[in-house]
Amino acid sequence: MTNPTQSLDTRLSPHAPAVLSVFRVVFGLLFLCHATSHLFGWPLASQQAPVGAWPFFYAGILELIASILITVGLFSRIAAFVASGVMAFAFFTQHLPTGVIPMTNGGELAVLYCFAFFFLVFAGGGTFALDARLHGASRLAGRTAA
Repeated sequence: MTNPTQSLDTRLSPHAPAVLSVFRVVFGLLFLCHATSHLFGWPLASQQAPVGAWPFFYAGILELIASILITVGLFSRIAAFVASGVMAFAFFTQHLPTGVIPMTNGGELAVLYCFAFFFLVFAGGGTFALDARLHGASRLAGRTAA
């Protein structure tokens, strides 16, 4: 008799790299919405920051660059590291002063984004990332040159 957990692991594990790519794209696009809100007032006009306003305008620039890189999977680990830091900064400066518990201080999403991006720092971009294509091409070129 087979263990149902092992059977499920066997069936799902081959799909993990592709699902990681979907995870990366979804978080990248959601983060892009934060960037466009801070910089252009879309989709939330109330979050638009005046040019040069600290820290929201500068966070918007970092969010814009990091979210695009994360979404397409280019320099995924570095971009995710920056995005994780932006969200940690947001939590500590905007939410923590009003309370320690993220659910009560409005910082729950900041913590989730921070740790989702921190996960991508270690997991990488997945199968469908430009990083995978570039590294695959460079490995292939290295093999043919040898």
